[in-house]
Amino acid sequence: MSTPVTNEEAIAATKLWVERAVIGLNLCPFAKGVQVKDQIRYVVSAAQTPEELLADVLHEFEVLAESSPEAIDTTLLIHPHVLSDFLDYNDFLAVVDAALEDVDLAGELQVASMHPQYQFADTELDDITNYTNRSPYPTLHILREDSIDKAVAAFPEAEQIFEKNIETMRKLGHEGWNALGLAEVQRDKSTK
Repeated sequence: MSTPVTNEEAIAATKLWVERAVIGLNLCPFAKGVQVKDQIRYVVSAAQTPEELLADVLHEFEVLAESSPEAIDTTLLIHPHVLSDFLDYNDFLAVVDAALEDVDLAGELQVASMHPQYQFADTELDDITNYTNRSPYPTLHILREDSIDKAVAAFPEAEQIFEKNIETMRKLGHEGWNALGLAEVQRDKSTK
């Protein structure tokens, strides 16, 4: 029987992943600025069901929409106890998008997806390119559209980020990924 992950463990693992992978590999050139300014809100959901998670998502939409970007620019909603299967998680993203519409925040906020089993369409499960979106725990990244627009305007060739990430991951390979020490985080959490 595995011991549930604590909130502190989930946040620590996610912060390590943000530092070493997202920022360290420059997978998101916009992440460093908000991290340095301490504008990333890390929240762990205790949800055990998709319905409970949706309630947490709606709450985080409200928190982000009502906060100033200087205080909270983006939120990582980590949910280690629900939607551990990637296909179930992927299906839930449609529910999240519909919820954004329902609360009239579409166009103001958007949600990006990260998951330990993330898999792009038409790739094999172990394809290294999937690791661009492989977080230690299932995570919903809630972003402000204004912040994305400003970041894209300030970053030349933003449309090439995805292709650069694929190239980075292919050069890095599984051995390079493992050298980041993130695989140990994955193994540690699976043995608890």
